[in-house]
Amino acid sequence: MAELKINNTAEKTRVPAVSPEQIKYANLLLYGSWLGILILAVTFILYVTGIMPSYIEPSQMQNYWGMRASDYLEVTKAPHGWGWLGMLGYGDFITLLGIAFLGILTIIGYLILLPAYLAKKDKIYTAIVIVEILILALAASGVLKAGGH
Repeated sequence: MAELKINNTAEKTRVPAVSPEQIKYANLLLYGSWLGILILAVTFILYVTGIMPSYIEPSQMQNYWGMRASDYLEVTKAPHGWGWLGMLGYGDFITLLGIAFLGILTIIGYLILLPAYLAKKDKIYTAIVIVEILILALAASGVLKAGGH
């Protein structure tokens, strides 16, 4: 159990100590999230300003908004799954980099936590982290073929 420390507030509230690995994880999420948002903003600007060519022009997007994902993919001949990686030359696909980056942050965070839990010989947290990494990697891989793809 985490050691409790007393803070200096008037009511002397007890707060648990935060471990160094939790601080690393929190900082990764903090700075990584801001970096992901920056990537999203920059790539969106590249798309809507026309600096990068578009697979589907921004002015035409309203034609596809009401479609189911499968219909959209069929009509536009857009790639599905990880196929978007081959389309990074298009402004509308490069915007997915920010989303993918934000999605992988949790896995990176768990990879940062893993050595600390191994060093502490904390079997329960080590097992939880390994299972989380495996489940997230499996979900991201597309092997399960779930969702609209």
